[in-house]
Amino acid sequence: MNEQEKNKNNPLHGVNLQHILETLVERYGFKELGNKIDIRCFLINPTMSSCLKFLRKTPWARAKVEELYIKECKDK
Repeated sequence: MNEQEKNKNNPLHGVNLQHILETLVERYGFKELGNKIDIRCFLINPTMSSCLKFLRKTPWARAKVEELYIKECKDK
């Protein structure tokens, strides 16, 4: 099985974390995003760069953000 076949059903293939976060922040804003996903970096002095840094270092938080993004993509 080649790489293209492996990623055919992966909704995150080709989408980077910055795009995911920008999309969610544009839709909800940091405050509402922090209410949807209980992550403090969205609620206390949020900036795009600080949130990206945290999400890149914290796998459980990144997984929650990616899960919300996938859910939003399916709802569209």
